Amino acid sequence: MTPRPLYDTIGRGYDAHRRPDPRIAAALADALGAAASVVNVGAGAGSYEPTDRPVVAVEPSPAMLRQRRPGAAPAVQASATDLPFRDAAFGAALAVLTVHHWPDRARGLGALARVTRERVVIITWDPAALSRFWLIDDYFPELVTLDRDIFPTLEELRRVLGRIEVRAVLVPHDCVDGFLGAYWRRPHAYLDAGVRGAISTFTKLADAEPGLARLRADLADGTWERRHGHLRARCHRSRLSPRRRGAHRRVTTPLHWAPWAMPPESSGRDIAARGPRSARPTPSTGRRWGFRRRRPTGPGSSACSWSPPTAW
Repeated sequence: MTPRPLYDTIGRGYDAHRRPDPRIAAALADALGAAASVVNVGAGAGSYEPTDRPVVAVEPSPAMLRQRRPGAAPAVQASATDLPFRDAAFGAALAVLTVHHWPDRARGLGALARVTRERVVIITWDPAALSRFWLIDDYFPELVTLDRDIFPTLEELRRVLGRIEVRAVLVPHDCVDGFLGAYWRRPHAYLDAGVRGAISTFTKLADAEPGLARLRADLADGTWERRHGHLRARCHRSRLSPRRRGAHRRVTTPLHWAPWAMPPESSGRDIAARGPRSARPTPSTGRRWGFRRRRPTGPGSSACSWSPPTAW
């Protein structure tokens, strides 16, 4: 029997807390480049779907499909592991914080490569990143173990997609896309059951109450403020300055959003790229991978403002 999609259970009201952040959207638009069409796999309610080119959404959960806004891109109810499209049907594929939910990651990633001509853009967390985040360290240390078991490593992405390029995408202090690291400067948000309900990792905790009780007490008596109050004075400005080397690149964007992987006021997301379909070796010839990682240039400005995407 096919298991019920996770977001049929946790996806109700998801759109109240998981809205596309314009700064992250700008980074994704840059990664997609000039691809003429996009398939958005694991599309959910439609966050980050470009509006300047044809898009087809793929989502397995009826609960999420019902939350797509009127006028959104056409959507197909299907799994990432069995995309119902011909080979090279789209210019690019997009997968935002979804690969860790796929029942067979390798098969799903292979499907993304199969249906695209130019690039694959993935936002994911790199479980190998050395990182610190107060929410994990002080209150829910078990979360990092849970996520490391389900998120793809960069090596796994390379095995399936070939050469990848990783770009960090910083998470602003007022990020409106409420994933796990979005509230790094707003600790009270994690006490909100609605906020936690839109973060899939929280649903995997056997009992969140002990960690919530510690956070609640630390906020009440000033302990959190003494330990982490310096974060309230920080905002980030994105330091993205992506480079492109050639007209046909497959960009896989492993979103490396983990706020504990970056300066405490931000979190990093990764973008990976690979060469054109014609340049990739066939399965019979084996594969040779190259990888170059760029890190953000440093912490953001202390002034609580952000540059518009055109200034990035």
